[in-house]
Amino acid sequence: MFPTPRVAVSCAIEVTPEPCPVPVELMIDGCEDAVILDAGSVMLSSLGRILQLDVTVKNVCPNKRVALAVILTEVDQNGMEYSRGMKTMTLPAHTSDSCRDVLVKCISFVLPEDLDVLSGNKDAICNPRKLKVRFIAHNIDTDYRCCDTVITLS
Repeated sequence: MFPTPRVAVSCAIEVTPEPCPVPVELMIDGCEDAVILDAGSVMLSSLGRILQLDVTVKNVCPNKRVALAVILTEVDQNGMEYSRGMKTMTLPAHTSDSCRDVLVKCISFVLPEDLDVLSGNKDAICNPRKLKVRFIAHNIDTDYRCCDTVITLS
């Protein structure tokens, strides 16, 4: 006796953000070496913007790595906030003699226009968009040691 065989298939999730464009058909007769065609109009697709942020983390002590989080939200006309992304990163320790400010450059977010909550027209990037960005930063490394624990710094 054999048990009932089972086959488990895991399929990847597929996303097709844009449909195939509708073709414009034309015919070129034999012996023609030039053809002029008015193909009509075409709409811009997959519109969006890229937000690039710089931030200065103040008073970072020497030999301390910093964990930085950047939280981006978009605000509608009623003041409601919608998540637009989050990034976390480790800032490497510096070796200056004292605490100093560290400039973090080029933190990028992608803002597709189809997520615009402020205006009704999602087919243009001419609409204003209201965003909020929040930062959380803290030291990763610490000199503190509990009396009964061993911590490995890496």
